[in-house]
Amino acid sequence: MKRIFRYFIGMLAIAIPLCVNAQDNLQQQVNNLEGKVDRMPKISGFVQGLYQANLDDKGELKDNTFRMRRVRLSVEGNLFKGLTYKIQGDFSRSPMLVDAFLKYKVCNEFAIQIGQFKTPFSIENPINPLNLEIFDYGESIQKLVGYSDVCGVGSLGRDLGIMATGSLFPVEMQNGQKFSIVDYSIGLFNGNGANQLDNNNRKDLVGRLDIHPGLKALTLSGSYYYGKYYKDEDYNGIRNRWAAGLQYNDGKLVIRGEYLSGTTGYQGFEGEGAPKKFNSLGYYAEAGYNFQFGKEGKEHKLMPVLRFEHFEQQTGVWGAHTTDHVVYYLPNVSAPTSYYTVGINYWPIKSVNFKLDYSLVDGFKKVDGYYNKNYSHRVVAILSFKF
Repeated sequence: MKRIFRYFIGMLAIAIPLCVNAQDNLQQQVNNLEGKVDRMPKISGFVQGLYQANLDDKGELKDNTFRMRRVRLSVEGNLFKGLTYKIQGDFSRSPMLVDAFLKYKVCNEFAIQIGQFKTPFSIENPINPLNLEIFDYGESIQKLVGYSDVCGVGSLGRDLGIMATGSLFPVEMQNGQKFSIVDYSIGLFNGNGANQLDNNNRKDLVGRLDIHPGLKALTLSGSYYYGKYYKDEDYNGIRNRWAAGLQYNDGKLVIRGEYLSGTTGYQGFEGEGAPKKFNSLGYYAEAGYNFQFGKEGKEHKLMPVLRFEHFEQQTGVWGAHTTDHVVYYLPNVSAPTSYYTVGINYWPIKSVNFKLDYSLVDGFKKVDGYYNKNYSHRVVAILSFKF
C-alpha cells in the first residue's frame, strides 16, 4: 500500500512544479472566484435502442431481441472558474449512478478529479459510446477494462477514486494548430467498479500516458493497472493489466489498434505447485473513413468501418489442445474468439446516429466438456439520439 502511495505522490511532485509557468493563469482564476461565472447547469443526455440477431454456422437464427442499450441523463456545470462537476445516470434497466465527480483545473499541466468516473485505462474506454465506430466496446475492452471483467468485479469501465491529469509541452504548428506533446492521467481507485465500496485494504493504481509525436491527430498510448480484488474464495488475488496502442483520427480517417494483457488471481487450482493466477490477452485493429455530403451546415456523415479483434480469457490452458478442440480448467471460461466486423456508421444530422454491423464470429462451442471449433454470425443495429 505504501508503495502505491509513493507512486502517486511522486507523480504529483512532478506535475505540480509544472504549474509554476501558469501562475498568471492561476492568479486570474483566483481573482475571478467572486466574479461572474455561468453557474447554470447544462442538461444533456442520449438514448440508444438496439436490435441484435445471432445466427449459427448454417445461418439459422438462434435468437434475436430488441432492447434499450443505454438511456443516459447528465447534469454538468461550473461551481466557480476552474471547478466543474458532472452527474450522470442511466435508466435503461433501473436508475443507476454512472458518473459523479468534481474536477478542479489548476492549469493545463495539472488538474485533480475526485468521485466516480472512467478509469484511465486503454485508448477505447474513454471514448463516448455515441462516438464509437461500431455498436459497442470491443471484447478485450469489455473483459479487461472493468465492464464484464474476467475477474468478476467492476462495471461500466468506471470506479470511485481520485485522479490527477494534465497536458505537457504545448506546441503550435505552422498552420496555427495547438496541442500538447504529452497527456497523462494517474489515479487511485477502490477497484470494485461503479457504485461499489472497497472490500479490501488495497487501493488500485491506474495510469495512462498519451504521446502526440508532432501531430495532434496521432496518439501513441500506454496504460497500466496495478491492483488486487476479492470476489469469493476462488476468484481473488492480483488484478494487473497493461495496454499499448495507437490511434490516428483527423476527423475523417480513423485508425486505431491496441494490445491488452491481464493477470488475474484465481485460487481454485488444485495440486501442489499449481499457479494461483491466470493470464488473458486481447487485441483489435480497426479503420474507417468519414464521408461528408449534403449542404453546408446540414452535412450527412457516413463512415464504413472494418474491425478485427481477438480475445483469450485463459492463455495457459490445462488439458488437451488441438486444432479442433481445447479443454479449459477454469469454470465458465470463454474460449478464444475472433471477430471479423464490417459496419456502417451514419449521422443524418448531428443529434441522430445509426449503426449497422455484421460480425463473423470465429470461436468454439462447448460439447461434452470440449470446446469444439465453431463459427457463428452476429448482426447488430443500433439507433442513437442525443439532446
